[in-house]
Order: sequence, then C-alpha cells, then structure tokens
Amino acid sequence: MPSLIDIRRRVRATKSTQQITKAMKMVSSSKLRRAQERIVRSRPYAQEMLRVFNSLATRVDASAHPLLQDDPQSARTLLVVISADRGLCGSFNTNVIKATAQHITDHPAEPGREVALALVGRKSRDFFNRRGFDVKYEEVGLFQNVKWEHAQAIANTCIKEFLGPDVSSVYLVYNEFRSVISQRVVVERLLPIPKLEVEKVEGADYLFEPAPGELLETLLPFHVAVQVNRALLESSAAEHAARMTAMDAATRNAKEMVDRLTLYMNKVRQAAITREIIEIVAGAQAT
Repeated sequence: MPSLIDIRRRVRATKSTQQITKAMKMVSSSKLRRAQERIVRSRPYAQEMLRVFNSLATRVDASAHPLLQDDPQSARTLLVVISADRGLCGSFNTNVIKATAQHITDHPAEPGREVALALVGRKSRDFFNRRGFDVKYEEVGLFQNVKWEHAQAIANTCIKEFLGPDVSSVYLVYNEFRSVISQRVVVERLLPIPKLEVEKVEGADYLFEPAPGELLETLLPFHVAVQVNRALLESSAAEHAARMTAMDAATRNAKEMVDRLTLYMNKVRQAAITREIIEIVAGAQAT
C-alpha cells in the first residue's frame, strides 16, 4: 500500500497537469475563434473558384494550359501532407498520416517511381523523413500565423513539380474543419484541374478576353494558391478544435483522477488512524 506522502505527491502532480490542460484548452478556444472566422470568410470564395475552374476545364481544350493536362505516361504522384507542428490534439496528426499511408497503399506506383511528398507541419515531416520517402518540400512553423505567402510558396512547388517530367498529379491531404467536435480527413486532387460533368448547351460558344492561353496563365496559378490557402486554413482551424476537445477531455479526466486519489488517500489515512487506535487499545489492555 502506498504511503500518504506518495499519494499526496500524485494528487499535486495531477492537479498541476489539470491546470496545464485547462490553460491549453482556453488558449486553443481563443485561437479557434479567429481561425474559424478566417475559414468562414475564405471558404465560399475558394469553393466557388474551384467550381468555376472545374467547369471551365471541361469547356476549353486541355492543351490550352499545362495545368489542365493529364500525363498518363508518368505514374508518380505528389502528396501535399498538411499536419500540425505540435501534438496534444488527439488523433489529428495520426488521421492525416494514416490517410496518406492508405492513399499510397491504394495507388501503388510503378517500380522505381515512388510517391513524392511535400510535407507541411513538423509531425508529418518527422514521420515520413524517418521512413525514407522522397520529400520535395518541407515547411514547419507556419501555423503560428498562416499567411498568403505560405500558400504561394507551396503552390509554386506543386506547379513546378507538376510541370516537370516526373509528377503526373498532385493531391492535398489535410483535416477539414466541420465543427468543434468534428474534423474530416480529405484527400483531394489539386493538379491537374479536375473536370466535372457539366451539361452541354447546344450551340453554346464561349469567348475569352484576353486569349484563353494568356487568361489561364494568370488565373490557374492563382487558383492553385487559393486552394492551398484554403487547405491551410481548414487544417489550422481543425487543429485548434481538436486540441481544445482533447484538452477538455484531459482536464475532466484529471479532475476524476484527483477525486479518486483523494478518496483513496482518505481511506488510507483512516486505516492508519484505526490501526494506531487498535495498537493503543491493545497496549493498554496488555498492561
């Protein structure tokens, strides 16, 4: 049976942990509100832009721009894996890593043409670097303050690799923010621009001003950066929500543990008092 001193130490340590988790929950709650406001503002624009370009991709010749062209001769895929820089956020990072591994398993590359990775966040970088994957891009520490420049840098890397001879498609893997208690891992194609089934209008013709090539040369890279920026904001909001939920559960568990330890400590103390009283009575009776 542990001594009262050991139990008191455990109670103090658990209370200290409870204070830390409670503070982390409050910090994440404050950051979540700002991150949620940013994603609510940016999501409609990014989604509508994606819909427009998906529709546009079906109405123009794929040869009008390289970002619209599929390359069946290259089987290599670039996965942009967006994770967090820190832990203590439940299964947030684990789910992203599992989804990436599942995608690699479900879409095996040809021999000698392994999947390439672009890793955003310290957790994904540490995991995949230790396993010898071909890493084309790394970025850590950006979730302290997500900026447009970060999305542009990642988008430029994706475009550069896609236009090269090795990569035929680019996918984003990230956590989509749905609610405070719900995040969903998304694997979506970024390049080439996916084509949707749209209704063909008989005799319809589309006029482009300026020329389609010049127009797409400007808009398509911007579109890629917008989608990457949306994924970063989604992941940032989802991370704060996951950490807030995890820290709330940890705080409640710490409180329950303190209550159990306090009850156990009282029982041990009562047993010790009872034992001393019995010893005193037995000694008095012996004399």
